[in-house]
Amino acid sequence: MPVHPLPRRLAAPLEGLLRWLLPHCCALCGGAGEAAVCAACEADYLRARPRCPVCANPAGAADAALPCGACLAAPPSFDATVAACDYAAPLDGLVLQLKFHAQLALAPWMARMLHREWRRGGLAPPELLCPVPLGAARLVERGYNQALELARPLARLMETPLAPRLALRVIETRAQSGVEPAARRRNVRGAFAVADEAQVRGRHVGVVDDVMTGGHTLDELAAALKRAGAARVTNFVFARTPPHRHA
Repeated sequence: MPVHPLPRRLAAPLEGLLRWLLPHCCALCGGAGEAAVCAACEADYLRARPRCPVCANPAGAADAALPCGACLAAPPSFDATVAACDYAAPLDGLVLQLKFHAQLALAPWMARMLHREWRRGGLAPPELLCPVPLGAARLVERGYNQALELARPLARLMETPLAPRLALRVIETRAQSGVEPAARRRNVRGAFAVADEAQVRGRHVGVVDDVMTGGHTLDELAAALKRAGAARVTNFVFARTPPHRHA
């Protein structure tokens, strides 16, 4: 039996009653509000900062329009990265809550912050979005893919088609956080494949993830997309780990 939405004249009072019965609290300061994070905390912790346009590492104000030295010396397979914030306290705690504690209500707010940063940068929109896939065993263990939870609301905000099964993880790799930095590139080598090459051929693909640390996972996925014929790959990550934290 189809489920029909409530008429607006009934839905609005019901939404108000639910907000009164189940008030929202800011995930950072605990204050009451309508969003997962209040406007005051957004202003305090999500300030725009100059970044390398390719890898989104912090950059000096004069260098923000240019690739950083690391990207010039060893260009990654992806072409650009949009990051809403640094992976640092207290926002790193929100990433962990989403990733390991099923706080899925944080994902729409993170998507909104990422969408805001993308619009601020004035980059061309991708033609489709895909989340970084989890391996089958980890997906069963966790019960959800946090990258997909972030990609769904971001795709709606960007009005961009979402391809949730476009990228496949064909090798069950160890979590990058448990691998020595020097071994992380080798850990994800050959880990990804593209399910439908015709869907990406000649197109600009956006890849969504919650956090970018060394960038090896996103680089490997971008390489798979480029081999499948993608013309451009842009990463969309909520948080970017500063270099000193993953060296």
